[in-house]
This record gives sequence, structure tokens and C-alpha cells, in this order.
Amino acid sequence: MGTRGVKAALGKAALPADDVDDPRVLLWRFETLEGIPVGFGGLEVCGSDALLRSLITLPPLRQVGMGAAMVAMLEIEARALKCHAIYLLTGSDTNFFARLGYAACAHGDVPAKVRASRQFTAHRPSTASAMVKHIG
Repeated sequence: MGTRGVKAALGKAALPADDVDDPRVLLWRFETLEGIPVGFGGLEVCGSDALLRSLITLPPLRQVGMGAAMVAMLEIEARALKCHAIYLLTGSDTNFFARLGYAACAHGDVPAKVRASRQFTAHRPSTASAMVKHIG
């Protein structure tokens, strides 16, 4: 997948985009059956865990369940990649992720490999909440 569209969408959402070319960052572009772009989402695999990152639902399709569907697909991908848990950082969507089964956790409880990711080391705002969902 080309990264230009992803970088533009991330920039508009004020999310980090400088490492989307990193081969450890797996990104997906989601579309409707008619080929209409829905959004983007990514995983960064860190050993047996994954970091969910850069989830964006494009404005015309928000509030209709597309974000939840994208997270469900990313969880399937994480299971296929043999991950046991998915971690994430969020500044404002804790209720959304809680509805999908993610639980708040302390930053110190996040495994060291995930904490070493660029998302945690370079982009983590001090107000971001860490969350986890065990998937296997």
C-alpha cells in the first residue's frame, strides 16, 4: 500500500506519520464493498504482543460502526501474527475502546518491547491512556 494517503490522513488527525514506512509498522486501508475509503489502521508487532496504532475513520463514515469493524479486523490480523495481547495509546477514545473490550492499564504494565516502540518513545503525549486487550 502506498503511504501518501495514510500520511495525509494521519496528519489531519494530528497522529504521528513519520514512521509509516518502517517495515515493522503494518498498515491497512479499509474500503466499503463499493471501493469507498473508510479509514486506516495499523499494527506494530512487538514479539508476542502488538501495538494498535493510527486508527482513523474518515469523516463521512464516522458514527456508523466502521471504527469497530476496523478494530475487529486488526484483532484478527494480530491473532494470525501469533500475538497474545494488543496494546494502544489513546488521548480521547477510551470509551470507544472500552466498548470493544480494551481495559486501561498503567504505562509501566505495558511490555518493554511495546514501550520501546517509536509510538511510545517519541510520540506518547503525557495525557495518553494505555489500554490492553488479551486476544490469545
